[in-house]
Amino acid sequence: MDGNTKHILIAGGRGFLGLELHDYFQSRGLAVKLLTRRPRASNEVFWDGKHLGEWMKEIEWADILINLAGKSVNCRYTDKNKAEILSSRIDTTAILCQAVSQASNPPALWINSSSATTYVHSEYQQMTEDEGIIGDDFSMNVCKKWETEFFSCNLEHTRRVATRTSIVLGKSGGALPMLRRLTRFFLGGKQGGGNQYFSWIHFEDYCRAIDFIINNPGIVGPVNVTSPNPVKNEHLMKKLRKTMKVPFGIPQPKWLLELGARVIGTETELLLKSRNVVPERLLENGFEFKHPDIESALKGL
Repeated sequence: MDGNTKHILIAGGRGFLGLELHDYFQSRGLAVKLLTRRPRASNEVFWDGKHLGEWMKEIEWADILINLAGKSVNCRYTDKNKAEILSSRIDTTAILCQAVSQASNPPALWINSSSATTYVHSEYQQMTEDEGIIGDDFSMNVCKKWETEFFSCNLEHTRRVATRTSIVLGKSGGALPMLRRLTRFFLGGKQGGGNQYFSWIHFEDYCRAIDFIINNPGIVGPVNVTSPNPVKNEHLMKKLRKTMKVPFGIPQPKWLLELGARVIGTETELLLKSRNVVPERLLENGFEFKHPDIESALKGL
C-alpha cells in the first residue's frame, strides 16, 4: 500500500471477507470504515443498501470504495431467495453509483464484487478474463447483471474493477469449515464424479490481491481473484484428509448430495459446478501468490 492511500470504505463489511479486509488494512495503518445494516463499533456506519442518507459523507471521506454487499448464495434457490440474491447486489451497486456520482470528492477507485461462478462449468478449458465463456443460468445471469449495473455507471474520476472471486478458504468463514466438518466425520470423499474443478484462493492472498489492485492503476475491468492452480474435487478432498490425518472419506454421489443440500438448506452447485478459473490479469501484472497450491494453503489453515 502506498503512503498516499489513507481511507478505505467497505460496504457490506460485516461478512467474512469484509472483516478479513478490515483487519488486513488496519494492521497496515490505514483508516477503515464499514457500511453495514447493524453497526457495532465506532468505525461502522449505518446504511440500508437501498437509499441515500447520512452515510454518503463517507463516500467523500474514502479514497477506496470496496463493495462486498449481497445476500449469501449458501441457501436454497427458491423464488424468494433468488429475487433477494439478485436485488441485494443490484440495489447496493446502484445506490453506490448514485452516491459516487454526486460526490464532490469521489473515491479514486471502486472495487465491486463479482464471482468466478460467472463462467460456465468446465472440466477442460481454463477460464481467463478475456477467453472465459460466460453462460446462461441463474447464477451466471446474476453476475452478468451485477457487472452490467456496475460498469454502466457514468463515472469520470473513479477507476473501477470487478473482482470475479473464487471460493475463499479461511479459518473463520468460506467453504473450508464445512469441508472440514465433512472430513472429520469420514464424509470427506469425492463429491459427485470428483472431476469437477475447484477454484479457490487463500484468504491472505485474497487480501493481498485487493491491495495489489489498489496499487496498480493500470488494472481496470473484470479481474479473476483466484489461485493460479484450480484442483479437481477428488484431489482437494484427498489433500484435506491428509492434512487433517483422517484415514478415509466416504464418497458422496450426486443423489446423496442433493438430499443433503435440501436438509441443510443449500444448493449442490457450490460443490458440483466445475470452476476452472485462472487469474491471468493478476499474473500478467506481476502478482505473486503466497499460497499458489492447495497443499500449502491447507497447511496454513
